[in-house]
Amino acid sequence: MAATLNATARTGSGKGGARKLRATGKVPAVVYGHGDKNVPLSLDRHELELLLHAISVENTVIGLVTDGGAPKDVLIREVQMHPYRPEVLHVDFIQLHAGEVMRMKIPVRITGNPVGVRDSGGVLDQVIYDLEVECLPGNIPEAFEVDVTNLAVGESVRVHDVKAENVRVLADGDLPIASVVGASTGPAGDADTASGEPEVITARGPQGT
Repeated sequence: MAATLNATARTGSGKGGARKLRATGKVPAVVYGHGDKNVPLSLDRHELELLLHAISVENTVIGLVTDGGAPKDVLIREVQMHPYRPEVLHVDFIQLHAGEVMRMKIPVRITGNPVGVRDSGGVLDQVIYDLEVECLPGNIPEAFEVDVTNLAVGESVRVHDVKAENVRVLADGDLPIASVVGASTGPAGDADTASGEPEVITARGPQGT
């Protein structure tokens, strides 16, 4: 497994129990099991924060080890943060089962320097940063890498260009992920723009009024 996290089973619940737990350097958590009984847990804050900084939170399968037992595959469903401090308050996990199709978002990573930017002064415009997919737990990709090196001005890379083996991408295949657009220019034939003179706007009405 690429990532593991240790946990301790807990019996207390409610806001009071959660506050006491946090005061000892722990973070309350719950594992939801798709029909199985929900399992309340306690996590070490430091270990959890190290893990969250090292993984892609939405789509990394974690081996959750409870009280030293066998690891169970889980995904993070939600991380609740403190409203104004960089502090994790609570974590929800979903337990994975072999053969069960999962739905999640996979990040899109752009690679390469487009020829339209390098040689023609264009600008790369990325409009999709993640793609929702369905797949089995063993086929979850870390990310989709999209190479834009060969994009000229006016060209795009689209969803159907993404290489997604054993994964069903739910977005429309014709949607652009990233495009190279030309630099903005003023309207052709505009005398004021062509002369370089700024347009003067006045609050006064026409002369004589």
